[in-house]
Amino acid sequence: MRNNRFFVVNRHAFVLIFALFSFVSINAFANTENVHSDSTQAQVNHTDSAAHGNAHAAGHGEEEKFNPSELILEHIADSYDWHLWGHTSIHLPVILYTDKGLEVFSSGKFNHGHDVYAGKNNYKIEHNHIVIVDAAGNVDEAASKKVLDFSITKNVASLLLSVTLLIIIFLSVASAYRKTEGKAPKGFQSMIEPVIIFVRDEVAKPNLGYKYGKFMPFLLTIFFFIWMNNMLGLVPFFPGGANVSGNIAFTMVLAVITFIVINLNGSKAYWGHIFKPHVPLWMYPLMIPVEIVGIFTKPIALMIRLFANITAGHILILSLISLIFIFKSALVATVAVPFAVFISVIELLVAFLQAFIFTMLAALFIGMAIEEPHADH
Repeated sequence: MRNNRFFVVNRHAFVLIFALFSFVSINAFANTENVHSDSTQAQVNHTDSAAHGNAHAAGHGEEEKFNPSELILEHIADSYDWHLWGHTSIHLPVILYTDKGLEVFSSGKFNHGHDVYAGKNNYKIEHNHIVIVDAAGNVDEAASKKVLDFSITKNVASLLLSVTLLIIIFLSVASAYRKTEGKAPKGFQSMIEPVIIFVRDEVAKPNLGYKYGKFMPFLLTIFFFIWMNNMLGLVPFFPGGANVSGNIAFTMVLAVITFIVINLNGSKAYWGHIFKPHVPLWMYPLMIPVEIVGIFTKPIALMIRLFANITAGHILILSLISLIFIFKSALVATVAVPFAVFISVIELLVAFLQAFIFTMLAALFIGMAIEEPHADH
């Protein structure tokens, strides 16, 4: 049965939650060390090192071996540039806060990691993040530790793009509901409504019971938010290609927000099971710590599951392609390429399944927290 007014009533809640995810995720990305890496710089460095290695190998009658791990890590890492084609990239804004104040400039100032940018300090990309160097080019570790990096990297830019797309989609669908109330859905509305009903009937109602309506905006938000970012990550060209869901900072933010929702809505019975479990008193010193640990293992499981599955899919596809260059055989390509295409198709299913599993488990954990006490208790 259709519920045409549900989405219209809750459209403001969707926009608010999207904005919250966007703001918190950006700060998590910006303040996570060693998560930023300049992919174009890595490509240039790889090319330079390969040329040097080939020249060295030529003197010894040997050829440098292909390094698949370097290639794979380069493609799944974040970067300060968004690669388009060839040597063309979109230079993203670098936003730094140091003891000398706020500083904003383009990542193009680094010239793909070759140059030092002279601003209020001398900045350079070193070991996959921005550091401060002195006049001689040596890293000032004490000053570099005080740098707060809020740069808009490729993952952050892709995150903002997905948020924008989802807001536009949901607002347009909400507008369509207002105009066609009581009528059959049309156009894009007819594509979105079955998914919304699926989340409501197969995820929210079975786990949350009659209280499902309160949590529907949250569950729909995380489902579509994860699904959109997973799908954009599978597009191999601009505006896709960013490994957002395969970034531990992204999954951590989703897990933390879910953790907050679970525990803020925890009932008296929920906290009673934790601090006054239904076991003999002599078991309390054992059971209470176990229950407290269980509060934190739930969001940790959500965080690691999404991160590991999405990252593993990208690594598997790149590993299959790398086999061609490892064996240097066209015969291997006839096997590796079809398998890579097959895994890519599977990844389309995984993109949906991981969004569904995260949402299902979030609803399950919330349902456990809001569960009312049984009569025998």
